[in-house]
Amino acid sequence: MNPHVAGITDVGALRKANQDAIDWRVSEDNRQVLLVVADGMGGYHGGEVASRIAVDTVMEVLVPWLSPDEGVPEEPDDAIQFAINLASERIADRRATDADLAKMGTTLVLAWVIDGEAHIAHLGDSRCYLVQGQELACQTRDDTVVQNMLDDGSIRPDDVPHVPFRNVLTRALGASSAIASFRRVRMAAGDSLLLCSDGLTGALPEDQWLSLISVCETADEKVRALVDASLDNEAADNVSVVLLILN
Repeated sequence: MNPHVAGITDVGALRKANQDAIDWRVSEDNRQVLLVVADGMGGYHGGEVASRIAVDTVMEVLVPWLSPDEGVPEEPDDAIQFAINLASERIADRRATDADLAKMGTTLVLAWVIDGEAHIAHLGDSRCYLVQGQELACQTRDDTVVQNMLDDGSIRPDDVPHVPFRNVLTRALGASSAIASFRRVRMAAGDSLLLCSDGLTGALPEDQWLSLISVCETADEKVRALVDASLDNEAADNVSVVLLILN
């Protein structure tokens, strides 16, 4: 496995502060890759505090497993959930010490790739996509009120832009249960994983992504193309993208 990773987080076209946080790590032997994106929320500085706590905690707990001397856990999902639980506890503790942070929380999406198998976990509406050839497939389900309405047939996809509470989350780290949703995906050479905040999905239609990244050679160029296109569309939110390419 020969992984290539790139990531960008941008304040967007309209926001004054960036409440997203991203990080990634590749093991020394290239057998493992860890990718994380968090999109914070909750008042003045609250969102950026929550997202940073979440990402830093996940990296603190999981990165040691990437050491070739450590080996991987028997149940990676359990290790991921432990990291998420700890992040939730730390967010709650921080909220209790500062009234300005009382409403803070964050989405979280992460992918831990071990020998080509991606262990994907998420809470909220940050997403993970698998890119295989000319196919783009979302691997996560948004934890939102509007997604519940789509699932039960209350609204149609064309109605989503007109729903006033379309961004209301049903789950988020620090604001509800910290139990994540999990999925496993087998990757092959040439496949990619793309993690993003809703700043990208809200500003740039998915059907434009492949045409943008297919003409770029490197992971850095592909990420830059997606973020730049979202900014050209006057992205109303922070925009974060982390991309893994397996060669």
